[in-house]
Amino acid sequence: MEHPILFISVILEKFHLPVPHGPVGHNLLEKIVSPHMTYTWLVMAFLILVPKLTLGKVELIPGKGQNFWEAVIEGMEGFMAENMGKEGARLMFPMLATFALYILVANMIGLMPGFMSPTSNLNITLGCTLIVFTTTHILGLKFHGAGYIKHFLGPLPWLIPLMFPIEVISHLARILSLSIRLFGNIMAKETLLGILFILAGAYFAPLPILCLGVFVSIVQALVFVLLSILYFSAAMEHAH
Repeated sequence: MEHPILFISVILEKFHLPVPHGPVGHNLLEKIVSPHMTYTWLVMAFLILVPKLTLGKVELIPGKGQNFWEAVIEGMEGFMAENMGKEGARLMFPMLATFALYILVANMIGLMPGFMSPTSNLNITLGCTLIVFTTTHILGLKFHGAGYIKHFLGPLPWLIPLMFPIEVISHLARILSLSIRLFGNIMAKETLLGILFILAGAYFAPLPILCLGVFVSIVQALVFVLLSILYFSAAMEHAH
C-alpha cells in the first residue's frame, strides 16, 4: 500500500530520503524515517519546545504561561495522589506525567490534515505498554521483595494451583488490552477522518468526527494513565 500524503513525508522526499511504502519500512533508514517514528520525534520536539517558549523564567509572581503549566502539573499531581497516595504519586509522577502529555499530544496531532498520530501504530502503543508492565513488577519487587509473589497466589493456600495461572495470564493480558485499546481507538479515528476528508473534505462533514476525535484523544490518554496508576498502586499495596 502506498504511504499516505504526510507533511513529514513530503519533507523527506525534498531531501531525497526514502519514504517507507508500508507502516514500518524495509531497511534501517526506512525504519528510522517511518511515519510513526518521525511523528513521535515531532511530538517530543513539541513537548520540549512549547513549555520552554511559554514558560520562560520561573517567577515568584507567575505570568500566564507559568500559571498554565502550574495548573497542569498540579492537576495531574492531585489526580495521581487521589488514586495512588502521595508517596506513590511523588515516586511515579515523572513517568505518568510524561505518558499523559505524550499520549494526549500524539493523539491530537493526527486531527490535522497531513499529520498522523504516532499512537495509531501498534509499535508505539506496545512500547508504552511494555514500559508500564515492566515498571509495575519492578515496583512490586521494590516494595515487597520476594513477598511480591503473594500477589499471584490468592487468599487461601488451597487456591494457589488455580489462582497462580489465572493471575499470570491476567497480568500478561494487560499488555494486549492496554496497547490494543489505545491503538485501536486512535487508528479507527484516523481511518474515519481520512475517509471523510477524501469524500467530503471541502464541506463540513468531517467536523463532527473532528470534535469526536478530540474527545476520544483525551479519553484514551486518561484511560491509559488511569490504568497505569491502578497497576502501579496494586503492585505497591500489600497482598490480601
